Amino acid sequence: MFSRAPLLLALIVLGPHVYRCGFVDIGKNTSFFRMCVEFAKFQFNQAQPDEYAYKLLWVGRSQRKHLTWIYLMDLQMGRTICKKHDEDIDNCPLQEGPGEKQVGCTFIVDARPWFSQFTLLNSTCV
Repeated sequence: MFSRAPLLLALIVLGPHVYRCGFVDIGKNTSFFRMCVEFAKFQFNQAQPDEYAYKLLWVGRSQRKHLTWIYLMDLQMGRTICKKHDEDIDNCPLQEGPGEKQVGCTFIVDARPWFSQFTLLNSTCV
């Protein structure tokens, strides 16, 4: 009975931390997070019926689900003068005037970067 007491005490103390399954803040410059941002931006552009590409303006929330490789991000993107399949969209100027558009999106991406595999689990844009 007493030999199990330390194990029980450890579970009581550490249990809430080990089994926490929410999202936690992470740095916006971590390599896997940056890969997920690029993937989400690419998926967004591919899904748009618009012929013009959107580029990243800024990253709001950057989080990872505790003990997983699932990332949650809020991205603000702007419509560029470049077409979707042009190269170097990140350096393309934004549209101005009547064609100017910005969109805010929340993406959830499941990453398996060691296999170069990413899955868009959810995206919501306004």
